[in-house]
Amino acid sequence: MVKIPSILAEVFLLNLFSGRFNFIEFKSLNFIKICIFKLYFISRENDLALINFDFILKKKHNTFFFIIALLFCTSVWTQTTTVCASCDITTIHEALQQASDGDTILVKKGIYKEANLKVNNSITLIGEDFPIIDGEEKGEVITIGADNVTLDGFKIINVGVSYTTDYAAVRVVNSEGFIIQNLELEKLFFGIYLQKSKNGKVLNNKVKGEAVTEFNSGNAIHLWYCKDVEVRGNDVRKVRDGIYLEFSDNISIIDNFSKNNIRYGLHFMFSNKNTVINNVFETNGAGIALMFSKFMEVENNIITKNWGTASYGLLLKEVNDANLINNHFIENTVGITVEGSNRLVYSNNDFISNGYAIRVKGACYENQIIDNNFLYNSFDISYNGRINDNKFNNNFWSNYTGYDLDKDGIGDVPYRPVKLFSYIVNKTPETIILLRSLFIDLIDFSEKVSPVFTPDDLMDENPRMKRIEHDRN
Repeated sequence: MVKIPSILAEVFLLNLFSGRFNFIEFKSLNFIKICIFKLYFISRENDLALINFDFILKKKHNTFFFIIALLFCTSVWTQTTTVCASCDITTIHEALQQASDGDTILVKKGIYKEANLKVNNSITLIGEDFPIIDGEEKGEVITIGADNVTLDGFKIINVGVSYTTDYAAVRVVNSEGFIIQNLELEKLFFGIYLQKSKNGKVLNNKVKGEAVTEFNSGNAIHLWYCKDVEVRGNDVRKVRDGIYLEFSDNISIIDNFSKNNIRYGLHFMFSNKNTVINNVFETNGAGIALMFSKFMEVENNIITKNWGTASYGLLLKEVNDANLINNHFIENTVGITVEGSNRLVYSNNDFISNGYAIRVKGACYENQIIDNNFLYNSFDISYNGRINDNKFNNNFWSNYTGYDLDKDGIGDVPYRPVKLFSYIVNKTPETIILLRSLFIDLIDFSEKVSPVFTPDDLMDENPRMKRIEHDRN
């Protein structure tokens, strides 16, 4: 065993300085050289047996030895620092000051009243049994400004509140390869704020604010000018926006739970090529707002109980080339509000017991509404403007009263989903009190027979006779 450092050092030195590894670019090459030199001279000083270089160079797999050398070197020269009330180091700040790249800081359970902690090295900062970092409302709590930082297992409270500065419990700035996970954030302004960062992960965090109005509250998870970030398994509540993205691309929003937020459960602005999969958005001011974005995938989400005079499950404003597939829209004032959006595919969704299932405000082109279930909504479709190559086909409508003589599962009579009364309500909202009256049923029937106010070419040519069973796997 004692021969290993010397063997690895000699193999690595000869290959490194003879140019055999010049195909690899190292960001910390000087550190590696110093590390190997130390191993080499330690072995020499202790008269450890050395293996002949010529023998090693005859082997075909020197890369294997090189990799082992790097791993061994790293394990020798990195260290773990423990922070606790009875330890040599009692504050996280002091541990961060002494840390070097590759180090681990282990923080024991306790309360640490510290703010404005700066992480400027590639380290792992781990909490044991959720130690509490109390920012005492003095501003930001933790700011990460280095690559390859892991922050794991803390409870952070009492972030400073400002109307000029977006203080956050954790801010990540110009970082790559970060992991922010297993945090509990309370009594905050902003929770996790990612700024001009990429290739990172935000996993399994719990963020709970105390927002009353959107003017004195921040967002739980906020991304600004970020790329290639995974946001997964987070629980965000009672903030302004649960998850907010601006100028951020290739972001994965997966398996999150967003509830009771003042404004939006999820909010996109000028962000492209993002995915929203398997999330729950419940009882927010509005569920999801996608604005000025393109190439989006929204799949297998539950969007429910977003009620209010200006509320909706999903807002699509100037969104292009998106797929909305296998989502549940349940008990929202409006399931989807769409305006100025083109080439969207709405497929295999369930719209159940909403005020409006889909409300189209106009300037929408080449959209496809196919294979969806529209069940027990007050209005299935509200439509302002021309049909504009938008297609409705093969949907199930609970209000459809047609027949199927050839028993192929498709109604023989096309279905017109736009009611005259929805047109009247759009013009005069107060008339909604007449919703269940016999008079309304009569005027809706007359409009279906001879359309005057509603688009005569807006119809589902192939309405389903039975509810579609969607595969949610």
